[in-house]
Amino acid sequence: MENEKGASSSTFKMGNSAQERSLPYVPHCYAVPPSYEPRDALDSKSESVPTIDISRLKGSDDERRGVIQEIRLACQSFGFFQSILDDALAVAKGFFELPAKEKNKFMSNDVYAPVRYTTSLKDGVDKTQFWRIFLKHYAHPLHRWIHLWPQNPPEYREKIGKFCEEVRILSLEIMGAITESLGLGRDYLSSRMGENGMQVMAVNCYPPCPDPKTALGLPPHSDYSCITILLQNLTGLEIFDLTAHDGSGRWVHVPEVKGVLKVHIGDHVEVLSNGLYKSVIHKVTLNEEKTRISLASLHSLGMDDKMSVPCQLVNDENPVRYRESSFNDFLGFLVKNDISQGDRFIDTLRIKD
Repeated sequence: MENEKGASSSTFKMGNSAQERSLPYVPHCYAVPPSYEPRDALDSKSESVPTIDISRLKGSDDERRGVIQEIRLACQSFGFFQSILDDALAVAKGFFELPAKEKNKFMSNDVYAPVRYTTSLKDGVDKTQFWRIFLKHYAHPLHRWIHLWPQNPPEYREKIGKFCEEVRILSLEIMGAITESLGLGRDYLSSRMGENGMQVMAVNCYPPCPDPKTALGLPPHSDYSCITILLQNLTGLEIFDLTAHDGSGRWVHVPEVKGVLKVHIGDHVEVLSNGLYKSVIHKVTLNEEKTRISLASLHSLGMDDKMSVPCQLVNDENPVRYRESSFNDFLGFLVKNDISQGDRFIDTLRIKD
């Protein structure tokens, strides 16, 4: 046991990781660097995040304008807000309760695979491992991918498929509001995201961790997507408030409210806004007693469709600050880099002065 505690990440292969085996200790390869600051978040009761009722977008012109302004402020300050949707977690939990033999049918370390089950980030490759098990699969267009999804639990395809369809409709509403708040009009990206856009589902399981102060479920990162819509059954999500402490920032617990979705602003909205809106940096902390389940629906342009800074947002005072990129470019970045050590896709896109 002592030898295993100090083992390198390559010791824990897919299907046999420490979190899957419910080890009563945290092996050294799961110990995150001190720079991640996993214990410095504020108490969730003392901090609030923007909450916006997206249904008001369908109201009167004045009401819609008010929502657009709320979204503008939320994007500029947190890159994060909440909206209400029904619970869709039970079937995801059921998948992770299946026997290993059933889950391992989808096991893959290939980031290009349209359906893959794995643990941590890149098993046996990244320097630090993370206390997570996840199933990731493409979801749009649904008819193209759903036959590749798990057939067990029997209702998985039906219930997760319905969730994907509903949050996709919501994502288009939100993106229309975001582009409108930038002065680009609500239909600026509608055809590119509506017909040919990508939707990737990350179905996550964070088992109980014997020492939550040592490990993390996910390291600090931002999502490559335009937006990510997240549903969770327990607290554990923390976001980095860039505006706190005179710009030095601080971590903030996101409180859990039943039936509420979290919406993250991703790297490609930061590019789209030419830096006016920032992609939200977030991480996942762990629970010593309970399993956390989350459904993250990532929405972006098509696989090879490049997001670039609109000419409308460029002038002599505001030159282009980001290179164009696609979802496929992000996958290439993921293969070559180790985000467990702080590498961020958005950093490769910023044009230095």
